[in-house]
Amino acid sequence: MSIKKCLTIAGSDCSGGAGIQADLKTFSAHGVYGASVITSVVAENTSRVISVFNVPASEIEKQIDAVFEDVEIDAVKLGMLPTAEIIKAVADKLHQHKPRFIVCDPVMVATSGDALSESGIDKAFIKYMFPIADLITPNIPEAEALSGIEIRSIEDMRKAAEFLIEKGAKNVLIKGGHLTESAEDLLLGENGERVFTSKRVDSENTHGTGCTLSSAIAANFALGNDLEKSIENAKNYVTEAIESSYTVGKGHSPVHHFYKLWK
Repeated sequence: MSIKKCLTIAGSDCSGGAGIQADLKTFSAHGVYGASVITSVVAENTSRVISVFNVPASEIEKQIDAVFEDVEIDAVKLGMLPTAEIIKAVADKLHQHKPRFIVCDPVMVATSGDALSESGIDKAFIKYMFPIADLITPNIPEAEALSGIEIRSIEDMRKAAEFLIEKGAKNVLIKGGHLTESAEDLLLGENGERVFTSKRVDSENTHGTGCTLSSAIAANFALGNDLEKSIENAKNYVTEAIESSYTVGKGHSPVHHFYKLWK
């Protein structure tokens, strides 16, 4: 039996709702085998980030080599890359191994609002990740940090996406669900522009939604969907996972990754 295989390179969330844990759950929910490279060990829960312990770049490189020398990877999802040194190390290794598809979620801040990366890494993302990633998926604060453009409307999202394209990104998906009553995400890139619209779910259970969306896009692409269909399917998955979510902690609980499997 053959199975599609995805790799997540991201931080570890000990509370299980975001990061590596969310990515592996998402891969499994899509019937895709998941491998992982841990970039940072984050002591966090649904309410706050307590501490961040970054893995040395040399050990991250060894993890990446270990996976690629043995497993044929169909898609890569990049999450928390907390320092410029780690961003460069990961980019160099991916350039060496040349996976078929890379989606980069430029994680900078947790759902709780706590910082997960050093300041000034926006330049490192642009310099090292934009040339190799097939899709960049910033939320509004991340898009503002990367572009320097204040985003208050769909038009502002378009301007920020155009700026990031000019800086070398192939395709940019800016997640704009906080702007309007409907959750509108703007895709700009090689095939022009498309706005993806889904209903807003009135829920506090949003811990790890960004991680889940980007890993769902990677899984869908690995399964043979094109970029737009992968995004469309991933958005539907996240919406339904939020609708089916349950309370885990005292803050922003995670989405229900296995809502299709659990009765």
